Amino acid sequence: MSEPIVVGTDGSGESDRAVDWAAAEAALRERPLRIVHAVAARPTKTPLFSPAEKAERLARVGQAVVDKARERVRERWPGVETATAVVAEETHEALLRQAEGAFELVLGRRGRGGFASLLLGSTSLRMASRSTVPVVIVRGEATERGEVVAGIDVRKEVDAVLEYAFEAASLRGARVRVVHAWQLSTTLIDAGYTVEDEDAGPELRERVAAACEPLQRRYSQVDAVGEVVLEHPVQALTRPSRAARLLVVGARERRRGAPRLGSTGHGVVHHAQCPVAVVPSRR
Repeated sequence: MSEPIVVGTDGSGESDRAVDWAAAEAALRERPLRIVHAVAARPTKTPLFSPAEKAERLARVGQAVVDKARERVRERWPGVETATAVVAEETHEALLRQAEGAFELVLGRRGRGGFASLLLGSTSLRMASRSTVPVVIVRGEATERGEVVAGIDVRKEVDAVLEYAFEAASLRGARVRVVHAWQLSTTLIDAGYTVEDEDAGPELRERVAAACEPLQRRYSQVDAVGEVVLEHPVQALTRPSRAARLLVVGARERRRGAPRLGSTGHGVVHHAQCPVAVVPSRR
């Protein structure tokens, strides 16, 4: 069986959108879908129910949540092979475990209990920071039009981000916009450098083109545009996300086997206006 697409749900409207995105993605990639709901392993005591009674009630509610999500998928994507799991673990632990060996993990921006003022739920942010498979956070309104935007830093390993972005664009018949944003360091600015003094644009454009060349050969049908901008990376990526189908960014280098989400990744997943895929480095 091919690697599944795993989606977490708690029955909220945000997670319903994540289930829809994951199901459409599973249909597009011809992969099975696994719908996961986590139930706290040690539910807190309440005046009305014993811990065992509350655990049983939560398990029943969780099963109803995934059953409803599965029916939703069957109605709209009947060809997608769909399985469900209700797991007695803390949410982040359950998702990490369920995503092991998966193709990707899909989550909503936030779930039940999230305050409207919060930009991103803690579970989604934690998964984007810790998962060893790509994590897609479904933000904004998913669209069937627009580009796939990939944010890269040519000074670092970008193969995984570009491969994910080109494949996603190929499947969707979309164009890829590869963006490298850069700024003069505070040291250079304080020393009196200007943009003209530190004209790195041509060299950076060459490096962006070189990074894309192997993928353009493999996905010859994909139209790709490279863009180098003198702007803060979060702003440079958030702006095109308004009309994009998908925004793809990388996690930073691994430490002790796990990726880390850098400041640009944090900013993008908080402020992007389209689904964001966070792709861990292979190194």
